[in-house]
Amino acid sequence: MALALAMPLHHLLAAPPSTSPAAVAAHEPAGALAHRASPVRRGRLRLLSRRLSAAPLPALSSQGAGAVAEGRPTVLVTEKLGAAGLELLRKFANVDCAYELTAEELRAKVSLVDALVVRSATRVTREVFEAARGRLRVVGRAGVGIDNVDLQAATEVGCLVVNAPTANTIAAAEHAIALLAAMARNVAQADASLKAGKWQRNKYVGVSLVGKTLAIMGFGKVGSEVARRAKGLGMDIIAHDPYAPVDRARAIGVDLVSFDEAISIADFISLHMPLTPSTSKLFDDETFAKMKKGVRIINVARGGVVDEDALLRSLDNGTVSQAALDVFTEEPPPKDSKLVHHENVTVTPHLGASTTEAQEGVALEIAQAVLGALKGELAGTAVNAPMVPDEVLLELSPYVVLAEKLGRLVVQLVAGGSGIKGVKVVYSSARDPDDLDTRILRAMVIKGIIEPISSAFVNIVNADYVAKQRGLRIIEERTFLDGSAEIPIDSIQVHLANVESKFAGALSDEGDIKVEGEVKDGAPHLTLVGPFSVDVSLEGNLILCHQVDQPGIIGKVGSILGKMNVNVNFMSVGRTAPGKQAIMAIGVDEEPEKEAAKLIGDIPSIEEFVFLKLR
Repeated sequence: MALALAMPLHHLLAAPPSTSPAAVAAHEPAGALAHRASPVRRGRLRLLSRRLSAAPLPALSSQGAGAVAEGRPTVLVTEKLGAAGLELLRKFANVDCAYELTAEELRAKVSLVDALVVRSATRVTREVFEAARGRLRVVGRAGVGIDNVDLQAATEVGCLVVNAPTANTIAAAEHAIALLAAMARNVAQADASLKAGKWQRNKYVGVSLVGKTLAIMGFGKVGSEVARRAKGLGMDIIAHDPYAPVDRARAIGVDLVSFDEAISIADFISLHMPLTPSTSKLFDDETFAKMKKGVRIINVARGGVVDEDALLRSLDNGTVSQAALDVFTEEPPPKDSKLVHHENVTVTPHLGASTTEAQEGVALEIAQAVLGALKGELAGTAVNAPMVPDEVLLELSPYVVLAEKLGRLVVQLVAGGSGIKGVKVVYSSARDPDDLDTRILRAMVIKGIIEPISSAFVNIVNADYVAKQRGLRIIEERTFLDGSAEIPIDSIQVHLANVESKFAGALSDEGDIKVEGEVKDGAPHLTLVGPFSVDVSLEGNLILCHQVDQPGIIGKVGSILGKMNVNVNFMSVGRTAPGKQAIMAIGVDEEPEKEAAKLIGDIPSIEEFVFLKLR
């Protein structure tokens, strides 16, 4: 089910829940919901409301609190926006363009406007939202990333945040290709040399692209467009993205491979992954050491995915021959940055989206989203949620937490190479389907699956939209139980079909990765992994061990974790029969060190184990 993107917010919240399969979807991790349901009902409601929702956005009128003369809202634009976007805004609103405002000046102006449009330089902090005194209804980020907007503060004060995620895809891909070619032929260095009065043809001999292997790390929109263009240059293309559909890659002649295979055989590596906790400084000394000597690296994604000190060391020792960088951990980078001034590094000042066409496209996309939101319409690019009715949120709050935890858990069980083609969510309940609104639960399963592996922000407003953009199909099913209808849901199952699992014990008899959870005493619990029944609280982190059922295994694993100062908070074992196969689920506060992992893996009766982050 795709959301009607022009549906007023109050219509969305009042609409009956869908009972048909929802075809929505995904390809590619921002903060996980860490709430544990409180026994105090009002406190639980407040906490979830702050995390998930904002007050519904009223359409502005001449009688509205945010209205000005002639019933037109006021939009403050603090950074340069394409003419087409400004023209569209001016048709429906009074537009105030005020660039290079200080933080104090922004706080003074924001109480006089209904919407704020920014790019990446303006910091929309909690203090800005507080200074707005409730009038600011929409913040539009003209671009993809929203690191400069305090989403939590926006949600708390009922301000919708929208972005423009699609318009600069081609521009970013073209810039990656430009850096690829410029680096291979030493264009920047030769240009500087010639302008300095030198003629150094022998020094700047380059390398050919034809026949070389390009590894694309992150096969999303930009990565796939880079692949298409690099194919035209005669390059052999491989890609790593454990959640990209194989058929989509094959359609453009790209082989999906493991991370280690990609970095070890590539001549060129182009980075197109989001910056998330799992990708932060992913390219470190250990990663560079696995690369082919003389590899060349391009980064137009996010600076933080590369450990810049490690890259500098790899350039100095020759592991990395050249690098072309458009993004940096700190922007602008320090003037004395050794990486920026390195002879074998080509740099640009974050120009990935900087084409005339892309800027106009972004301007139009954000103007349409902001104006739609001001009229009370749903924005498909919204990155925080409207208010969920109190009675629904109050009743479903612990199941909201459970749904996200299950999504976050199941995605970490997927092995690279196969991609996620579809997700089935099964609700077991004694309720009539018409009395069980699962939209927010579906949204939270999607959130749990997508956010740990992408830069997307998922909520009830944009869950179906975000999933559909990434090719993921969501099917919801209901299993009717005899029992009391006072409890809304007995259990939630999440199935991933036609995927490879890095933990075989999680596979059901049908070959799906399957997990199931329940709410017990207000807290989410994992109750089933594949065919194995377990009972462990979904808080902190989790270790799953697949083993032959033998005496003493629990003690051995617990002893190893204790010696390594890893605190165990829960433990549960499920088995098929005495002496047969079993799964041990262990709740831990910290991630075990590599030495602890090796010691656990060396226990003869343990066939496999996996560490899962649940927050």
